[in-house]
Amino acid sequence: MQEKTLKARPGMPMLILFIFLYLAAIALITIGGIMLDRGVTALGGVLLAAGIVWVVFGFIPFMGLKIIKPQEALVLTLFGQYTGTLREPGFYFVHPFSVAVNPAAGTRLGQSGDVDSDGKSSANASAANQAALENRFTKKISLKIMTLNNAKQKVNDVLGNPVEIGVAVVWRVVDTAKAVFNVDNFKEYLSLQCDSAVRDIVRIYPYDVAPGIDTTGDGQPDEGSLRGSSTIVAERIRNLLQERVSNAGLEIVDTRITYLAYAPEIAAVMLQRQQATAIVDARKMIVDGAVSIVEMALEKLSENEVIELDEERKAAMVSNLLVVLCGNRDVSPVVNSGSLY
Repeated sequence: MQEKTLKARPGMPMLILFIFLYLAAIALITIGGIMLDRGVTALGGVLLAAGIVWVVFGFIPFMGLKIIKPQEALVLTLFGQYTGTLREPGFYFVHPFSVAVNPAAGTRLGQSGDVDSDGKSSANASAANQAALENRFTKKISLKIMTLNNAKQKVNDVLGNPVEIGVAVVWRVVDTAKAVFNVDNFKEYLSLQCDSAVRDIVRIYPYDVAPGIDTTGDGQPDEGSLRGSSTIVAERIRNLLQERVSNAGLEIVDTRITYLAYAPEIAAVMLQRQQATAIVDARKMIVDGAVSIVEMALEKLSENEVIELDEERKAAMVSNLLVVLCGNRDVSPVVNSGSLY
């Protein structure tokens, strides 16, 4: 079902007319009562009855007066038929028996500012509750750009390691008819599809760069990872989520990864692994540098003909220099003041 704009009458002239009719009904009751007192029973009874009827049922036309604020919409049905949507801000009059429809009225998602870091309600939460309560009765649909911040999920990456990830989704309603009639509750639908899209994308990537992993689907290993390719991962989540919520009339403006870490049960082991990798890389760099220094020292001694060393003495010199250069503690050199041999 596609959205259509409802052609409504201006509300202010209709409000003035209804107030005038109420005043006229009161006047009819007064005149009818006076005429009955004077014996004009026929006309007086008619005027009195007409005034009483309008006073009793005259509130019904007031039900058709609707106020639309900026960035709000109202989906209306009449006797079960979709009549249209009011999107432009203003004061309107529609059919008094038109019913506003919004299955998601009063539904609160994990919006930013709803709950503070301690999980207790904050001032923003009170404002959000008030807005949700207002929407629950007015059935209005917000057209503002909103942020969905679902709870952190525990997902296994492509290597089977459990990873905790949180994603913030920026979204808005673009087709109110689809949002209301195509799904039961478009807010809950978005939340569920967001969790599903995150799981489907995260399990394609490793947490860190791993050899032999194809994350693009082209059959060639690449260096994609959750930690190193967070922007690409977020964009893929946005594209997949957009495909799944298009039938609900929603637009995914942007997605961002807000939290990414190993699950607590393996976090300590992975930290040790990262530390071991860092230590090995550092040692490798130290050894490479030490070997270069030793080669340079031997070349300089040979070029300058400072001293001639046989193979055994060269091996001893190399061993001592490597111990000095590669050791992680300060050395205490021993000075030989006698003969080298």
